[in-house]
Amino acid sequence: MFRRQLPRNSCIDALQLNDCLAKTYQTYSGEKRAGRHVLNHCQIVGEIARELLNRLPSWLVAELFPNGSELMAGSHDVGKVSPTFQEKIYRGTDGYEKNSKPGLEKIDPEIERHWGGHAGVSQATAQYLKLGKFIPEILGQHHGYSPNESYLATDELFGGEAWNQRREELLGMLKAALQTEFPVVTSDLQARVLAGFTSVADWIGSGSLFNDPAEVWWPLIKPAVDAAGFVQPVLKQGLSFADIFKWSPRDAQQCFIEQVTQPGIYVLEAPMGLGKTEAALYAAYQLLASHQATGLYFALPTQLTSDKIHDRVGEFLKQILEADSLHQQPLLLHGNAWLKTTELGKEGNPGGSWFQASKRGILAPFAVGTIDQALMAVMNVKHGFVRTFGLAGKVVILDEVHSYDSYTGTLLEALVKALRQLHCTVIILSATLTHDRRHALLGKGSSKNDYPLISAAPESGSLIEQAAPKITDVLVDIQHCQNDRAAIDEALKRAGNEQQVLWVENTVAEAQKIYQLLASRANSLGIECGLLHSRFLKIDREGHENRWTDLYGKLGGKSRAQCGRILVGTQVLEQSLDIDADFLVSRFAPSDMLLQRLGRLWRHQETWRPANARCDVWLLAPALADALADPKMAFGETAKVYAPYVLCRSLQVWQCLQHIAVPGQIRDIIEATYADREESGVLLRYADILKKKREELQRMALLGLSRAGKTLPEEKASTRYSEQDSVEVSLIKTYQVDKQQGGVLVRFLDDTGIFLPSNGKGLQPSQQRELASKLLQNTVRVAEHLAPNPMAGNGLDWLRGYLYLGKAEGESGLRVAKVLDSGTVVSLNDGEASDRYSIQYDQYLGYQADKSSPQEHK
Repeated sequence: MFRRQLPRNSCIDALQLNDCLAKTYQTYSGEKRAGRHVLNHCQIVGEIARELLNRLPSWLVAELFPNGSELMAGSHDVGKVSPTFQEKIYRGTDGYEKNSKPGLEKIDPEIERHWGGHAGVSQATAQYLKLGKFIPEILGQHHGYSPNESYLATDELFGGEAWNQRREELLGMLKAALQTEFPVVTSDLQARVLAGFTSVADWIGSGSLFNDPAEVWWPLIKPAVDAAGFVQPVLKQGLSFADIFKWSPRDAQQCFIEQVTQPGIYVLEAPMGLGKTEAALYAAYQLLASHQATGLYFALPTQLTSDKIHDRVGEFLKQILEADSLHQQPLLLHGNAWLKTTELGKEGNPGGSWFQASKRGILAPFAVGTIDQALMAVMNVKHGFVRTFGLAGKVVILDEVHSYDSYTGTLLEALVKALRQLHCTVIILSATLTHDRRHALLGKGSSKNDYPLISAAPESGSLIEQAAPKITDVLVDIQHCQNDRAAIDEALKRAGNEQQVLWVENTVAEAQKIYQLLASRANSLGIECGLLHSRFLKIDREGHENRWTDLYGKLGGKSRAQCGRILVGTQVLEQSLDIDADFLVSRFAPSDMLLQRLGRLWRHQETWRPANARCDVWLLAPALADALADPKMAFGETAKVYAPYVLCRSLQVWQCLQHIAVPGQIRDIIEATYADREESGVLLRYADILKKKREELQRMALLGLSRAGKTLPEEKASTRYSEQDSVEVSLIKTYQVDKQQGGVLVRFLDDTGIFLPSNGKGLQPSQQRELASKLLQNTVRVAEHLAPNPMAGNGLDWLRGYLYLGKAEGESGLRVAKVLDSGTVVSLNDGEASDRYSIQYDQYLGYQADKSSPQEHK
């Protein structure tokens, strides 16, 4: 029915190829001009693709990139030779007049959305030419998602036979220019790699270097690929572990390093503080130096932990890279620095969805990021295949694997399987991995239960399981406490005796509440108090994290003796941070999380401690009888974070423990908590609830892995189970439109300011990236229901060209609000920020959303 209502575009004469535009571009004065024509742009992208292939190792190209891959990449925009796209592109130029191209003025370009725009025409054209199963899909997906496949290349909507012949003509000329034929693609995974390869080549070929059609383009191919960051690192050869880290490896580290000699899957199960990170990095160096890997991606559970480990990986890079290597400077790892120094075309530039460092890092030769970005490489999400391309051939280190639930576990197993097919080396680090989880990740039967344990499944060879040398136990005394006030008194008492205290909560709101109670009393006692969680502006979070991890880290030294301190935080404190506390208070959590937290106690033998310090932990836990009777009441907010069944099983294990030997008892406690067993009574009911939830989560994960169905926006793609979508929130102090200068003056909470010319007018690309980077530093990610209301209409147009505002269906989009001097968050027009919550922001507390009605706070 709908197709009969659309116009008959076949009556419109097909334009000559040299009249078919691919792009417009904006001059520094703000004028929008016609850019390169389609054939020219496709040639550029084809040559960019060829240059990318030249920079990949021959063994990886031979396995994943068949002959003709550059032609396939160059053909991505053949669909722009269509009447709807050409009318849209001409309307986007200054001085546009109807009838400039006869017949096109009758067209409504908006109807393109019904078939996925020009990418849909590209796919239909490739299907018409019978280019195989995968190539049409690859061309159709180059903007991140699959278009509507219900139209044919010769349909009147696409201009009929005449326009289709023009598209065939373009492909013939492109074949001649690149002197190759279309490739043969043999599998779904290879198609994903090639789809990502095509998108990246298009992004680079759409960069500012190629804007002006009057400029000769071929000398710019290599500089454009360089500018995008695709430069081969130059490694120093023959470095020992001690050369890199300045100390000799422990026996367990050396045993692991000796096993990692070729691509494969390697699991290191060892206690907190052993140096798993350094062992994994040196193993990665060996593979990089022997040309068995193309780069490194270090994946961590959360953004906060990945931010901190940048420093450690940065120091590693300083040691292994030659001074003249582009990537020798560790700042290139750090998000904002890398954003400022690389240009990745429209999608990866300010205002594009891939400008964020969390996404783009996966394309860099060396990067630290979250597990989420890696998991999306195997999910049906927008640009998921770009991540697949970015990981191919690399060493992928997956840290803190024990902390993932059933949902993420299903995705993780699919990721590890895919990484093997992508000729990656997968290194899995864990302090608390169950036997069953290890078996699932290795994909091979495992039998040993030693601890520490090294499991090696090389690409060629059988499974090796080797017990690693044990390390000396630390004996931790355990005090069970059901009274927060008693724990607060004890924490203040310990800090008053110059101890460094760590207090870990399971939710941000509880951490903020405890911090306020402690801080109100600590100041008068000469005790410093700090707070770390995920809901700080990036700029504030970085400052807090650096200060407190330095004080509680190896370099704390004399600072620890100056005064007692209490650091309050959430789960971010239990993962990948090298911090060392004298005394720990922890809200009760599943066994693996508790063990991780205990790993922050008396971590380093050389750390100075007060004479009266004792290695002990206070667990804030309910009585087992209360927990079994009503876990939601007994565990409170914790029961919303962790399954009541797992909490009760954990409490059964811990309730009678008066002390624990770490790492000696880690394996026993983990298996006692998670081993399958017959249940009865209330535990059977809680177990059934968890079983149903796990089955639901696994179905969700498998749905996310499916190539069928609608492609999810990245922000809506759950990589770990959560019923809450999240959204980026930009918080500013003021903004003022300056019509005379043509832009907006933005002032941040720290009273620094920037001026944003409209759409980047008059700015060099590097200047625009610098401003966008500053804006990103003043954002925080929160659950969507806690965020300020979205702006209606075009209320955020002044940020266009700097931050991604969201455009795909289902994307939440950016939220922007102002913060008053009182800390109250209001809308940009000074009204209520949210119609359901009273929102506050404080430099030391972070983002808070009060459930009470905003009206009550007026």
